[in-house]
Amino acid sequence: MTAAIDGGGRADARRNRARVLSAAAEAFAGQGLDAPLGEIARRAGVGAGTVYRHFPTKQALLEAVFTRHLDDLAASGERRMARSAPTEAFFGFLLDIVGKSHRSGPVCEVVAADASWPRPLLTASVSRFRQVLTALLHAAQRAGGVLDGIGPEDVLALTVGCASTLAAHPDRPAGLRLVRLTLDGLRPSADVTERHAFRDGGVRQEAVARCEDCGAALTVRPVGRPVRYCGAACRQRARRRRLAGGADNRADHGRGPMPRTP
Repeated sequence: MTAAIDGGGRADARRNRARVLSAAAEAFAGQGLDAPLGEIARRAGVGAGTVYRHFPTKQALLEAVFTRHLDDLAASGERRMARSAPTEAFFGFLLDIVGKSHRSGPVCEVVAADASWPRPLLTASVSRFRQVLTALLHAAQRAGGVLDGIGPEDVLALTVGCASTLAAHPDRPAGLRLVRLTLDGLRPSADVTERHAFRDGGVRQEAVARCEDCGAALTVRPVGRPVRYCGAACRQRARRRRLAGGADNRADHGRGPMPRTP
């Protein structure tokens, strides 16, 4: 009986801690870092003593909020690595970072700026996040979907700017459009075949190519040689034209130069 009660108590404590962290993240995003712990307790539906029991100082609470934020992002990146193509996973992860970080800017800045805090948990979360970001970046570069020479620090700086853009824009869809345009700067030139891979919320946005014979729209493949024709018929027609053109050129060469017309 005692063990069962202790187990239930620990479960309640974990739930209360999670509620406090969620409430703190909302309060800091909406009211800034001056949001009082009493307000956070009210949002979480717990007493102030519960907040202080888990987080004796606001610094400890800020660190815990940021640690959970990074852990959530790292888990998102790991899921994308497991289920998506490299370039799609990388750019999807960047959208996750921007979308989930644009309201957490004050917390991120304060925690990152103050190196004096004892933060073993935060250090581990930062390391995990960077490992996931680096793995996704290098995989996308090997797939040809991201420019060579781009490093993790470049990507982080870009996502910070994108998060600020999204937070400042009054129209979220328009802000996300600007974010995508900015992130597109990481891609190679338009002739790279994996240019299309950019997933946001399950909606796939693909580059449009045209059949060289009939002009029909083609779906760009993420790997392999670029698609040039929509089917075998167009491919054969184009081949016949090339062969005919070659024969005409050989015949013209045998006849010598054509006379000039005045």
